[in-house]
Amino acid sequence: MSIAPSRITGLVLAGGRGSRMGGVDKGLQHFRGLPLAQQALHRLAPQVGRLMINANRHLPAYASFGAPVCADALPDFAGPLAGFLAGFEHCETPYLATVPCDTPLFPESLVARLGAALVEHDADIAMARTGQRTQPVFCLMKTSLMDSLTRFMHGGGRKIDLWTAQHLCIEVPFDDESAFFNANTLEELRQLEASHD
Repeated sequence: MSIAPSRITGLVLAGGRGSRMGGVDKGLQHFRGLPLAQQALHRLAPQVGRLMINANRHLPAYASFGAPVCADALPDFAGPLAGFLAGFEHCETPYLATVPCDTPLFPESLVARLGAALVEHDADIAMARTGQRTQPVFCLMKTSLMDSLTRFMHGGGRKIDLWTAQHLCIEVPFDDESAFFNANTLEELRQLEASHD
């Protein structure tokens, strides 16, 4: 048993500084002719009922992709958890699924598999794992966790694993590690594009 896509909002995380890309807005860099964040939206759309983008710069550009844009409520690029929190604050479904903008080839079965594990284990959070490595920004969460995350972040917390450890979090193994390759630099983005032509 899984969770109906209509009960899930998908959030593309594009709110970072892009420091390893020289400060450029990572989600607006092109992959296969489209901005990375738009690629992620297209891949996520069939897996969820609604879509949102978390971004902190160039908001009109992100809005042009056709999904609502939510910025961090916390200042100074507070990391992925700030994106989670922005998603929670604007989410109108019981579940929120998150993916980063810099991993355009994530599995097309991602949300369904996370949802099945969440239901099977009656968990609060389901997170992807490849090999021995967790993929913490690929997760499905109950939006009822918003108050918990708000307290954690306003208490100075920034690390995903320290927050998820407070809840029943299940890791879901995925065999294809290459699907989770994230392009941190422009060179890595070019390599990814060349290897999947």
